[in-house]
Amino acid sequence: MNLNIVLVEPQIPQNTGNISRTCAVTGARLHLVKPMGFEVTDKNLKRAGLDYWDKLDITYYDSLSDFFGKTAGAKYYYFTTKGKNVYSDVKYEDDCYILFGREDKGLPEELLHDNKDACVRLPMRPELRSLNLSNAVAIAAYEILRQWDFPDLSREGKLTRFSWED
Repeated sequence: MNLNIVLVEPQIPQNTGNISRTCAVTGARLHLVKPMGFEVTDKNLKRAGLDYWDKLDITYYDSLSDFFGKTAGAKYYYFTTKGKNVYSDVKYEDDCYILFGREDKGLPEELLHDNKDACVRLPMRPELRSLNLSNAVAIAAYEILRQWDFPDLSREGKLTRFSWED
């Protein structure tokens, strides 16, 4: 099963770095749609992604229309504070793409309007604007992976000095 995380015009390198680490540890593919508010060589991006950057499957797109043209026929879910569907009530299809918009603007409203049944949100207090992008991506990714029974992910950690059987 494949999960595709799409960041549309990300602006904050630390968020993208944190998201890249989430992608690396879960095996999700990262898709970055330009223009971005930073260069991929940004030291803040690399610092947040730590030593996982070389373990990523990343695809870059010149624009949102370029992304949709190259992924035509895929199943998309749009994460937005404006959505009507709760993210945990949705059954996610294999090889789906979950899209997240800019930190300051979100996804384009026309896109949301045209795909209203595929717009999902994380519940939050109504008087607050939004959750941090990297936190929202992690919550969404792990909900989808939970529904898929965490394919290819380790379920048990190891102690360094002891055994769980001790």
